[in-house]
Amino acid sequence: SCPPILHNKPIQSTSNSATMDKILSRVSSAAGALAVGAFTVNSCIYNVDGGERAVMFDTLRGGILPDVRGEGTHFIIPVVQRPIIIDVRTKPREIPSVTGTKDLQMVNIKLRVLWRPVIEKLPQLYRELGTDFDERVLPSIGNEVLKSVVAQYNAEELLSKRAEVSNRIKSELIKRGAHFHLTLDDVAITHLTFGREFMKAIESKQVASQEAERQQYVVQRAEQERIANVTRAEGEAEAATIITKAMEKTGNAIVEVRRIDAAKEIASKLARGRNITYLPGGGGSDGGNGGNPGLLLSVDK
Repeated sequence: SCPPILHNKPIQSTSNSATMDKILSRVSSAAGALAVGAFTVNSCIYNVDGGERAVMFDTLRGGILPDVRGEGTHFIIPVVQRPIIIDVRTKPREIPSVTGTKDLQMVNIKLRVLWRPVIEKLPQLYRELGTDFDERVLPSIGNEVLKSVVAQYNAEELLSKRAEVSNRIKSELIKRGAHFHLTLDDVAITHLTFGREFMKAIESKQVASQEAERQQYVVQRAEQERIANVTRAEGEAEAATIITKAMEKTGNAIVEVRRIDAAKEIASKLARGRNITYLPGGGGSDGGNGGNPGLLLSVDK
């Protein structure tokens, strides 16, 4: 017979295998329980990030609940409840429009709007318009307000009264946005252009205005010259009257004085000339009083 010690090794190997199977079974059960627990916990909570709000859809309580969930972590009932995350931060929106003015000029205008939803009205806003409410509301009310306001001004007034037009558009848009639970923080006109015909008309008007101003300046200058001529003529007439009265009183003395003054002025001018030479005339028998007058010669070098 074989020794009994030969049968101990198979029995010990079978016992170790059974122990390992039990351990692996427990580990797999624990991992499965943890996975199910993690999935259950993850299904029961949700996060709302900064600048966002959540509205809750509850199938057992009649759809969208009236309360708004703020930032942070919140609990829900899986399958029964579903959160809808909505961004409530201020966002820009550009609204283009081609509309007509009061004088039937076509204008291309662009409006920049800073908007955000009213947080307290998010459930009603989602129920009526969904999550893309800005696409549904802003273009329509923007074009409507632009057309109604621009039609009250002439093309020139849109340029000269731009601030007034912008304020009116802003006030009207704020009123219209409030009906759809939207808050407009700022409204500004960023682009404003007219058609080619109107631009040509403006250029022609500017040229005509400049020409009119130039003609007005010419007329004013002619008027000033006329006044100066009249004043000069009056002064000469007055001087002639004074001279006439002086000659009546003194005879030819005033004429001799004027002749002497003129001779002095001529002599002063000739003295400064470089090529002027004086040749005295021949003297007479009476000491030169009746002789020939002298000559002034211009000598070229």
